Amino acid sequence: MTKMIFVNLPVTDLAASERFYAALDCEKNAQFSDDNALSMVWSDSITFMLLKRDYFATFTSRPIADPKAAVGVMLALSADSREAVDALIEAAAAAGGKPDTREPQDLGFMYQRTVEDPDGHTFEIAYMDMSKVDW
Repeated sequence: MTKMIFVNLPVTDLAASERFYAALDCEKNAQFSDDNALSMVWSDSITFMLLKRDYFATFTSRPIADPKAAVGVMLALSADSREAVDALIEAAAAAGGKPDTREPQDLGFMYQRTVEDPDGHTFEIAYMDMSKVDW
């Protein structure tokens, strides 16, 4: 069986989240989406489960962090090219994301830009050219 990861994130507005994650090339899985949760599939092994904040709270007894005030996790997603990084960032920004919350990084072998979703969750979109890595 293929190992999978389901990234559970608290969100305030499912419709706004759907627009943002669709702009990152995620596809909605209606089978696991309802009025409290949105399942957005990024790849065969990675799915974002976007849960309304009050519903997310039913899974933990700990306080829910405000991602606009503090960073608890940064999620890095790979892209196929530098141009794909730029295209994803621009699409995410047009869909309600906040682009370039950190200066773009160009390390020669790696190019990355950062975007926040409407709730403040941080994503780094990166392209790595392994032929330029000097090990």
